[in-house]
Amino acid sequence: MRKTAGLSQDQLGERVFCSGTYIGQIEAATRRPQQDLSERLDTALGTDGHFSRLCPMVTRSGFAEYFTKAAELQAIALTISEYAPALVPGLLQTPEYARAVFRAAQPLRSASDIDDWVVRRMERAQIIHDPTRPMFWAVLDESAVRRPIGGAAVMHGQLSHLAALVRDCRIIVQVLPFAAGAHSLLEGALCLMTFADAPPVAYVEGPHAGQLIDDPAFVAKCLLSYDLVRAAALSPEASLALLDSAAEDHAHEQN
Repeated sequence: MRKTAGLSQDQLGERVFCSGTYIGQIEAATRRPQQDLSERLDTALGTDGHFSRLCPMVTRSGFAEYFTKAAELQAIALTISEYAPALVPGLLQTPEYARAVFRAAQPLRSASDIDDWVVRRMERAQIIHDPTRPMFWAVLDESAVRRPIGGAAVMHGQLSHLAALVRDCRIIVQVLPFAAGAHSLLEGALCLMTFADAPPVAYVEGPHAGQLIDDPAFVAKCLLSYDLVRAAALSPEASLALLDSAAEDHAHEQN
């Protein structure tokens, strides 16, 4: 419809008060237009409410409402830096590990619901393998490595998967050992994202809730906290050795 109207992405963006890059992301299905933008698109393109009617359909996602926007941003981020205090980050999980996490959090949900959530998580995790993937840097608390989520066999598979991603140069992983003691992110999980044409954002999450924050002062504090926890963690080389060792420990526990 944009091309039919003879408009470039930048020209349409000017008419609806957003960037041409954002228009391109909507067209590529990496961003979802909200209702107010859909209404402006209808006005700019003379489409008689077409985009407004479609909006409720395209904004429906398989993610929790509080996480939907963060999931979209991860798909277009240049870098993702994550501190994980208790769980392996979702983008790095194996299907078995993800299933154990979902089942523990939602013990009364049907098996089909759990299966659907696992499929969606694995689909989202494909950005790690995409040629245009973001640079992903994870700092895992040692508890995320030691806690037997799903049992010893699942943990062995999960840690072996992490080690393989590191060796394939897909991700950078550091482990924050118990011996580090108090650190700058004791209060919870944190995900930082940077972009080619937008300011960085921070995503913080707790039980059944999460918040995406773009306030520059808050993001700056989060960046400092992440830098401090990264400095306190083991080196990538020592962390890989710990992952291998922990994977073997879990493997021995199966016997």
